[in-house]
Amino acid sequence: MPQYAAIIYSAADVDWTGPEQGAVMADYGAFGQAAAAVIRGGAALRETATATTVRVTGGKGGDVVVSDGPYAETKDVLSGFFLLECADLDEAIAWAAQIPSAWHGAVEVRPVLPMTG
Repeated sequence: MPQYAAIIYSAADVDWTGPEQGAVMADYGAFGQAAAAVIRGGAALRETATATTVRVTGGKGGDVVVSDGPYAETKDVLSGFFLLECADLDEAIAWAAQIPSAWHGAVEVRPVLPMTG
């Protein structure tokens, strides 16, 4: 069965562990229970201030350049993902529409390319 990454973008860069996020986290808990049959993995991400971006200049074997912060400055913040195993894209979209960030941010659904051998 195909897998889909449901990539979560939030409207704000927040600390999901803070007590003020209790209601949103309860919504995520409810989603996790409802979608348990199709969720194969996932995680919330820490704030963008904790990100480190790595680039290699000049291609393979080149100089490693490390910078603080996310890869790109955007209005929305990449805040987490779910790995969903669904019959098809339509089912993955139906589940993604139930992820709380879809109500105030966006959820990008993308087929996963299996990495084998």
